[in-house]
Amino acid sequence: MTKPLSFSGKWFFYMKIGVVHLEILAITDDRHSVKELASIILKINKRIDYVHIRDKSKSVRELVFLLELLEEGGVEKRKIVLHDRLDLALIMGIPNIHLPGHGLPVKPVRERFPFMRIGCSVHSFKEACEAERDGANYVLYGHIYETNCKQGKTPKGLKELQEIKMKLDLPVYAIGGITPDKLAEIKKANTEGIAVMSGIFSAKNPEEAVLQYFQMCKEKTNEQLL
Repeated sequence: MTKPLSFSGKWFFYMKIGVVHLEILAITDDRHSVKELASIILKINKRIDYVHIRDKSKSVRELVFLLELLEEGGVEKRKIVLHDRLDLALIMGIPNIHLPGHGLPVKPVRERFPFMRIGCSVHSFKEACEAERDGANYVLYGHIYETNCKQGKTPKGLKELQEIKMKLDLPVYAIGGITPDKLAEIKKANTEGIAVMSGIFSAKNPEEAVLQYFQMCKEKTNEQLL
């Protein structure tokens, strides 16, 4: 709702934006043992919206053990996203699957398993359009800022991210080099959330790191002059 204000004879309108929450998707970095990883996830569970299991080097048995530890620790299955392992998601009753660019295409997975929440990684507006058309529930777009994971590659920045949000309906999560001090800028793109890997799982104190993201992601915005 807008209301008129007068300053020095000039009229402006202001609108209360209210509370803008960014969801936090924590992506594992494949650098911890199963028990270490489970311990970290259990400590940060209450302050993240999803945990994306992306430990490519672990065997299926190790991943099953990890999922069992998380379930025993009280992590709800709805918060767990499995990376590229549709087979494991179906066997273990995990409702969220993330399909990387080199993985299974979205369309046949959507047609065969309409009940699943399917995400995919995109690096352009065109790829985001294709993901929405094929039935993805969300996309990860990036990398937004410089990051050690993408050394030598030019960051995407926010311009195309904003275009995706303006023209498409599917939820978009920003990924790549996102630190707490950049979240105010990320919020201006109206994205649904952020995906963070090294900022959480490579931190000396992951629990403290998540708290910093949590405080910034859930804070109130200011009133905005129009």
